[in-house]
Formats: sequence, C-alpha cells, structure tokens
Amino acid sequence: MFSKACEYGIRAAIYIASKSLLEERATLIDIAEEIDSPTAFTAKILQQLVKSNVVHSIKGPHGGFFIPVEEMKEVKLVQVVVAIDGNKLFTGCGLGLKQCNENHPCPVHFKFKEIRNELQHMLENTTIKEMAEGVETGLAFLRQ
Repeated sequence: MFSKACEYGIRAAIYIASKSLLEERATLIDIAEEIDSPTAFTAKILQQLVKSNVVHSIKGPHGGFFIPVEEMKEVKLVQVVVAIDGNKLFTGCGLGLKQCNENHPCPVHFKFKEIRNELQHMLENTTIKEMAEGVETGLAFLRQ
C-alpha cells in the first residue's frame, strides 16, 4: 500500500518523536540506522518531512531532527503519508487503472474503497505521539 519511501518516512517520524519525548534530537545517521534505511535515501525522506512541517531540523554540532511535544500531539500519520506519497492512496484505483470510478469500476473497486476508507480513517486519527509512546514503552518496535 505504502511506497518504501513512505514506510521509511513513517518509521523515521515515529523514531524522531520518540527521541523528542526524551528531549533529544535525532541525527541523520541514527535515524537511518534505526529504521534500517540507506543514509542518502533517509536524507531525502527527511527533507520532504521538514518541507511539509512534519519534523523540524537544526543544523550544527548540537543539531538534529525533532518534533516539539506540543506539535506531536497534533501531527497525524496521514500528514507523513501525504508528504511522501501524496494523496493517491486515498483516490487511486486498487489495480492502478486510470479510468476506474463509481460509474466505471474495476473488479476490486468497491472492496478496495472500503479498505482505503478504513485506512484513511486510521491515518487521520492516529498521532505521531501515540506511536512514539508505544515505542518508548516497549509495546511497539520499529526494527526487528
């Protein structure tokens, strides 16, 4: 469902948020290692997240990536998905057809629409803070 970049983006945002809860900034190297992503690819993903105001960055020896705790309560997973993949996930055809719609549906249109709507609802109602707290308490993990 998500592109590889989006998967890494979600994991990076959650990791950055978990570090931010500890009042720490995450470095590019730490993030890439933690989410098991190539460093250069991670840098591009982080650029998109910064540009979309999902995460913040500070340059310099004491810099890094962070999300202010007050903001992380408001940042939803959908913002990460849209920042990386756009909104095609919520509007596109499950089979990738260009002409699929309510009047001219593909074979999976109506079943995929239900799943897509549930996924969108979950992403719109889940905060980065919730996900980060799960990682911090050990109830969830970002890496095997």
